[in-house]
Amino acid sequence: MQTNTPSRRRIRLTRRGRLAVLVTGAVVAGTAVAVPLLTLGAGREQAKPALLVIPEGWRANQIYEAIDKALALPPGSTRKSLDKAALKLPNEAGGNPEGYLFPATYPVPKGATPQSLLQLMVDTADRKFNGAPVAAGAQRNAINVHQAVTIASIVQAEASTKADMGKVARVIFNRLNSGMPLQMDSTLHYALNRTTVDTSQSDTQTESPYNSYQRMGLPPTPIDSPGEDAMRAALNPTPGDWLYFVTVAPGDTRFTASYNEHLRNVAEFNALHQGASTAQPSGGPLGSSPASPEPSGN
Repeated sequence: MQTNTPSRRRIRLTRRGRLAVLVTGAVVAGTAVAVPLLTLGAGREQAKPALLVIPEGWRANQIYEAIDKALALPPGSTRKSLDKAALKLPNEAGGNPEGYLFPATYPVPKGATPQSLLQLMVDTADRKFNGAPVAAGAQRNAINVHQAVTIASIVQAEASTKADMGKVARVIFNRLNSGMPLQMDSTLHYALNRTTVDTSQSDTQTESPYNSYQRMGLPPTPIDSPGEDAMRAALNPTPGDWLYFVTVAPGDTRFTASYNEHLRNVAEFNALHQGASTAQPSGGPLGSSPASPEPSGN
């Protein structure tokens, strides 16, 4: 039961967009974590394999496209290979690799296949997510590892900076613990299969288990591939009572427990970004990025 909570029309959270560059079939980004390359043979140098860089925050469909390009395969080949890949995913994932294709730099050796690259990513996620520190952190927050990865994926999508990740995670926990809907635009955009930061009131009526405006609790799976910083934030959220946030300008994300203060922050966002579509001080996707037309806040 939700008490003392502004109506869903009046609460919006933030979201930011991402950009990566494709170069000759490889994905170039600066935030990926390197996976060591294995060299075969001894006493002689071998040609280095091509590299595939998967940025933090990419969705599975973006990763499939990058693998297709890296292997010079027809579009859609990697997605079609999923049934044959037999990926070793946690039971809670329900066979969906979203969130478990760990962002890193991977070798693309001669003879690599979509199945081998996908399994390498899943194996890397398994090593990162299933260690004792992660299990202990999840238990400390009364969640399981799959829920921790899901929260981390939202943090990855919503936080404007690494410094804000712990606060965004705390907003998520505060909302869950208060019986409030998350109302995160990032989950709604995932449902709509788009990356825009614009969200309309009609969007919030979308029927989907990923619509956190209409559904309580976490979405059924992660919404992207979170990195280690986002995972760390999900396991160790910054202490605070915040329920709302809005990025008024680059580097200026404001967190508050007061809805009235949040509305003032939203008004300042609107004043700075006149010319975009009319902002609504409700709880969704518009506003984490300066380009977004509606400010949101957790």
